Amino acid sequence: MSNREETVAQWQAQDKAVRAKLAAPGVASLEQLKQYSGVEFLQAILRGELPIPPIAQTLDFNLIEAEFGRVVFQGTPAMQHYNPIGSVHGGYFCTLLDSALGCAVQSALAKGSGYTTLELKVNLIRALTDKTGPVRAIGKVIQVGGRVGVAEANIVDAEGKIYAHATTTCLVFPLP
Repeated sequence: MSNREETVAQWQAQDKAVRAKLAAPGVASLEQLKQYSGVEFLQAILRGELPIPPIAQTLDFNLIEAEFGRVVFQGTPAMQHYNPIGSVHGGYFCTLLDSALGCAVQSALAKGSGYTTLELKVNLIRALTDKTGPVRAIGKVIQVGGRVGVAEANIVDAEGKIYAHATTTCLVFPLP
């Protein structure tokens, strides 16, 4: 078995284990959000204690890992994600990256804080197709302060090849 095949098998096993724990799609209440720090909130989703966001079901991707300052989302591009010119739509890239970027910022927030994306910059480096296999959007915090959070993310395949790079600036605010 090649390194790529081993990595794909590991990624698929991790995805299967995470999916087995996930709750039904939905949106957490403001009261639920206030109960957790950002990383605790994301980990509660991974444990199945809080609903997964509906967009994850729509585009068939999942949060796979969440720790302070770093998150990983995984999806497998398929024909359902194609645009009319024969490759995966840029919106798929952007959604995976925005999820990884925003949640990386969220992972560094204290209890009682929220965020929203102010700016998203995406560089699509190469096409995704239904033959690419699983990909991961890996988001990492650059800096999170009292008002602004900045993060970066890459979409990579099982060989570590980069398909897209993105950065974000998020507004950080106290939850009402």
